[in-house]
Amino acid sequence: MFFHECQYVIFLYICSSIADLQDNPQQYFMVTRFYKIQDVDNDSVFLFGARQTGKTTVLKQLFPEARYYDLLKADEFERLNRRPALLREELMDCIANELVIVDEVQKIPQLLDEVHWLIVNKDLRFVLSGSSSRRLKRAGANTLGGRALVNYLYPLVSAEIAGFNLIKAVNNGMLPRHYLVENAWKRLQAYVGVYLQEEIKTEALVRNLASFNRFLEAAAHTNGEMVNYQNIATDCGVSANTAKEYFSILVDTMLGYMMPAYRKTIKRRLIQAPKFYYFDVGIVNYLLNRKNLLPGSADFGHAFEHFVIQEIIAYIGYSDSENRISYWRTSGGVEVDVILGDADVAIEIKSAAEAQPKHWKGLKIFAEEHPAARLILVSLDSKPRRSDNIEIMPAKYFLQQLWQGKICD
Repeated sequence: MFFHECQYVIFLYICSSIADLQDNPQQYFMVTRFYKIQDVDNDSVFLFGARQTGKTTVLKQLFPEARYYDLLKADEFERLNRRPALLREELMDCIANELVIVDEVQKIPQLLDEVHWLIVNKDLRFVLSGSSSRRLKRAGANTLGGRALVNYLYPLVSAEIAGFNLIKAVNNGMLPRHYLVENAWKRLQAYVGVYLQEEIKTEALVRNLASFNRFLEAAAHTNGEMVNYQNIATDCGVSANTAKEYFSILVDTMLGYMMPAYRKTIKRRLIQAPKFYYFDVGIVNYLLNRKNLLPGSADFGHAFEHFVIQEIIAYIGYSDSENRISYWRTSGGVEVDVILGDADVAIEIKSAAEAQPKHWKGLKIFAEEHPAARLILVSLDSKPRRSDNIEIMPAKYFLQQLWQGKICD
C-alpha cells in the first residue's frame, strides 16, 4: 500500500468502554490509522482535526513517553490558564529535541508564547493538537513564526478498516465511535449536542445559539450544493453576513470545508461559487434525519457522493498531494463532481447499480474542453469496465485505487 512507504501504522482497538468490549466483543475490531509523523522527527507541528477523529488516541499510541498536557482536564486547564508561564518553568529541565504534547491548545492561546520561547531557547519539539483554529485566530495567538507545520487528522478512511462496509460508512459516517456500531443515531445526536455546547456556547463563538442550531440544519440541506448565503440567511432568520460567518465557524472548527469551483474557462461560462460539505457524512444524515439508507434511494445517492468526496479529501490531505480539488459546473447546469489538479482527473459519482451513458454526460462535455483529462465514473457496478474514454469503477475498487496512489498521483 502507498502509505506503508511514508507513514507509520498504528493498530487500535476501538471501543467505548471495557464493559462494552466484554459484552459485545464481536462488534469491535482492529483498525489501522495513518498519520504522517516525519514532520515530528525534526519540527514542531499543529495537529488539527474535528472532535472524536482520534487525535488523543493516536498521539498517545505514537508517543507514549512524551510529556503530555491535556487541557480538557479541568485542573490542568485552570492552572495553565491562570499562569501560562508554568509550562516554561516545568519544561526547563527537558533535554534538547525532547517532544512535548499539548492537547486542545486552542483553549489557552497564550501558551503559544511559552511554546515559542521553548522552541527557540530550549530546542524542544511540540505537537499542538486541537479541534479548532478559530480561537487562536480570534486571540491573535502566536503562530510560532512558521516554526510549527500544520497537519490534519481526518475521520477513519476505508483503507484503515479491515472488512470495510460501504453501506455502514454511508449511514454512520467514519468517526471511529460512529462507524463502530450498527446504529449510530444516539452517538450522532450526542456529537452534535456536544459540539453546540462545548465548541459554540462555551467558546462564545455566536451570540444566538438557537439561530446557529437552525443554521446547522439549513447547511445540511445545501450540503454538496453551491453556497448561497442569502438563501441560508433567510431560512435561519439572520443576515447574509451572519450566515457567511456561521459557515466560517464550521470551517474553523473542522466541522466542514468549502470546495472551490474550477475556474479555468475554455469555451463555456463557468459557475464560480464554492460548495460546502460537512466533514463527515454521518453528521449530515443526523441533521437531515436520514436513516437506514440503501442503494436505490435519492438520499443514499447524496450520502454516497459525499462519502466518496470525503475519502478523496482525506487522501489528498494525508499524501501531501499537490492536486487541488474542485468541482466543475457550467452556467447551463452541466456538472462534474470532482476535478483534481489542473483538469488532470475528472470524477463523477453515481450510486447506480449499473452506470449508463446518461451518468457520464458531464464527463463527456468536460472532455470536450479538456481532452487530456482522465475520466472516472464511480458507481455501484459489480466490476470495473471502460466505455470509450470513461473508466467505470465500482466504489470499493475506486477506493482501493485511491489509497494505492493510482488515482491522484
